[in-house]
Amino acid sequence: MADDVRNVLEALSTIDEHWQPHRLTSINDYDVKVVKLQGEFVWHTHPDTDELFMVVSGQLTIQLRDRDVVLNPNDVFVVPRGVEHCPKATDEVHAILFEPKGTVNTGDAGGDMTSDLHEFD
Repeated sequence: MADDVRNVLEALSTIDEHWQPHRLTSINDYDVKVVKLQGEFVWHTHPDTDELFMVVSGQLTIQLRDRDVVLNPNDVFVVPRGVEHCPKATDEVHAILFEPKGTVNTGDAGGDMTSDLHEFD
């Protein structure tokens, strides 16, 4: 995978389900994931890692307990480790996530929205 050129928009075009991250590539101990988001996710934390969101298209609100952070295309926001958050998108959002390999999308919350990491062929 390290020698392959990957196109973010092409990868996103193959994703059918929301909240199901797909590994685009990896760098060192981190995965670069693409995901489509719509609706409200679950409140959760990642106790051991920060989580970076970069919006490719649409508008993503990351709800924090003390404020909402609104991300538009090309905006980046890092949720610090241990901070409870809940992403939501009124309309479909395409995003890139950077997080350590093995990070579960629902963090400590678990539940029905927990996804196995999908791979591109």
